[in-house]
Amino acid sequence: MTVIPTRLLVNGRVHSPSHPDATAMAVRGDVIAWLGSDEVGHRQFPDAEVQDLNGGFVAPGFVDSHIHLSATGLAISGLDLRTAGSRAQFLRMLTDHVSAHPGRPVWGHGWDESRWPENQPPSADDLDAVLGDRPAYLARVDVHSALASSALRRLVPGLPNASGFHPQRPLTGAAHHLARAVARDLLTAEQLSEARAAALQALAAAGVVAVHECAGPQIGGLDDWLHLSALDHGVEVIGYWGEAVTTAAQARELIAETGARGLAGDLFVDGALGSRTAWLREPYADAPGCTGTCHLEPDAIEAHVRACSEADVTAGFHVIGDAAVSAVVDAFERVVGDLGVAAVARCGHRLEHVEMINAEQAAKLGSWGVIASVQPNFDASWGGDDGMYAQRLGPDRGCRLNPLALLASQGVPLAFGSDAPVTGFEPWGSVRAAVRHRTPGSGISARAAFAAATRGGWRASGVRDGLAGTLVPGAPASYAVWDAGALDVAAPLDGVQRWSTDPRSGVPALPRLDGDGPLPRCLQTVHRGAVIYG
Repeated sequence: MTVIPTRLLVNGRVHSPSHPDATAMAVRGDVIAWLGSDEVGHRQFPDAEVQDLNGGFVAPGFVDSHIHLSATGLAISGLDLRTAGSRAQFLRMLTDHVSAHPGRPVWGHGWDESRWPENQPPSADDLDAVLGDRPAYLARVDVHSALASSALRRLVPGLPNASGFHPQRPLTGAAHHLARAVARDLLTAEQLSEARAAALQALAAAGVVAVHECAGPQIGGLDDWLHLSALDHGVEVIGYWGEAVTTAAQARELIAETGARGLAGDLFVDGALGSRTAWLREPYADAPGCTGTCHLEPDAIEAHVRACSEADVTAGFHVIGDAAVSAVVDAFERVVGDLGVAAVARCGHRLEHVEMINAEQAAKLGSWGVIASVQPNFDASWGGDDGMYAQRLGPDRGCRLNPLALLASQGVPLAFGSDAPVTGFEPWGSVRAAVRHRTPGSGISARAAFAAATRGGWRASGVRDGLAGTLVPGAPASYAVWDAGALDVAAPLDGVQRWSTDPRSGVPALPRLDGDGPLPRCLQTVHRGAVIYG
């Protein structure tokens, strides 16, 4: 007879819709067995191992629905340029990094010239003055353009003839993809191993129990994805492979080859607004004549959706600009017209980012069961009257981006991701950004935001058992314990809405997230009964 150990967590506050007044939780093996009060718990499980939460807050573990683990780890363990506030500071940070890491290929991430006083990135000559003959790849924060040293450029076959090439300015489009692939191959196995471990450990320490790795030929390549999928860390890695297919047979073969959950994620229809590569109907306000880049033609989009739907495989795309959104929605509509709503909806197709979408398009996606994997931190980073969106698009178009409330109101299921290393992966920060959207009326309630950051991620990955991402008896024991010193559960969450503390309301209290104060601090993370942090 096998004895399944039981752990009893007491003296805390458990976020459970079915037990809003629970102060104790029992875990048996990898499943939640019971919720209730401390007194009853001690009587019901007298032989259990007892963990005193000291007033801590227990909540379902977070799921990051869009991330790039190796690149995130390289930003953690390597050159993170997100704090650079000017060209001069950028070059100082690059100089310091090169001096501290002799002999290693230089891979950096995160510069954002839209926040610099000169509003211009360094040139290739500027890099060469620091690097000499050392290859360096330095991605813009959105990873849709990059600075490259001359030493790296010389290693890229056919680079001057590729679209998006410029001898001094950042590389975009095909030129960027070519340079990134060569730079990726220069990284040592030690660098990549350190990076992956650093990313997963940091995620576990942030209360994240699972991530959706958005892999693909133009991201990290098949070798990187296979290494990630083979890791046994504790944070669950669910993979999506961004490569287009034209037949159901191709879709099945590619799923078998990669072991991915779907042919979705960063299958690029367009680029990003910061790099002026998002595909727009009207030109950029700060670049007349430029409407961005179309990476995947409408016929190819339709063929991919059709092939995946026929193979019962999740399809999806990276889509940001309004022209790109229109192309994707139109393609879905044609496939729905031929195959029917049920054949499309059962696949759990998903779209990443969908930053520029209107009500009619959102209603269609909602009726077809298409999931939106969105990044609230995009608005927190670049929204507002003077943010990058307003610079690129003008204030009128710039305030319409990332309309979370619109998507939710039209029945589009939401899942929250970070797109790390593009933005930080602190999950409570994403929840706060969704509640405090910079455009009035575009934010969502804290309850909806928290659901999108937990249950929404499991649903987006095809888990629809009604248990994953919740704390109820029978659910997987995947949760995090948070420092209650950072919480004020009776206080306003967004300055307006108050959560009831009456157990009869059935609404569990959540941390206070208004203002710019510190976010809750993770004390312990548990996934399927195993402690992965703390």
